[in-house]
Amino acid sequence: MILYPAIDLKEGRCVRLFRGEMSQATVFNDNPAAQAQSFAAAGCRWLHIVDLDGAFAGKPMNRASVDAILAAVRIPVQLGGGIRELATIEAWLGKGVSRVILGTVALEHPDIVKKACRLFPERIAVGIDARNGQVAIEGWAKTSTITALDLALRFEDAGVAAIIFTDIDRDGTLAGANIERTAALARALETPVIASGGVSSLDDLKALKAHEGDGVAGAILGRAIYDGRIDLAAALALAG
Repeated sequence: MILYPAIDLKEGRCVRLFRGEMSQATVFNDNPAAQAQSFAAAGCRWLHIVDLDGAFAGKPMNRASVDAILAAVRIPVQLGGGIRELATIEAWLGKGVSRVILGTVALEHPDIVKKACRLFPERIAVGIDARNGQVAIEGWAKTSTITALDLALRFEDAGVAAIIFTDIDRDGTLAGANIERTAALARALETPVIASGGVSSLDDLKALKAHEGDGVAGAILGRAIYDGRIDLAAALALAG
């Protein structure tokens, strides 16, 4: 199981939100590139970056910070937030992003996702963020009537590298990952699932790892590694 330490960018700084509320952002580092270097030095194999401002604006808003991270580390990076056009996807991949995460556009313009998968095999992930099981978009500001599973199934044959499933109600709360819902989604899909939202302890990681056989291929770590609730070295050792 791959662990993805999260760097969420707001106004050029590394922050964590509480249940996706931009008004409840805690700043953990003013230097995202330095944060990325520390994760790489700790032995992380991937980084998970989200342009929070971009998710609301519908276009990249933290380009300088992402560029600095890409220049600072050599491990692969997956990036989401405000990426809604093929030209933007191509630009980020050309800059060195290993995998682009598509969220809002996956719901509103699924044809763009499918075309991107054809053009850039294994480099496109779909981010599905759910509140009470329903897909939320535009930085979680809007909730649709479509379930996470129904949306994921639309891309089963598209060649998506992974589904990144976030339980918004758990995100940033340290309340524990929604193991059951994540595992159920993974069992229903052929596409690998990366768990996100609420991971707060090594026990959460153990529980997720127990579902590797169901298709849970990774977990995103946020607030818990920033405030020390999860020791990153121990987490990496557990993940294997």
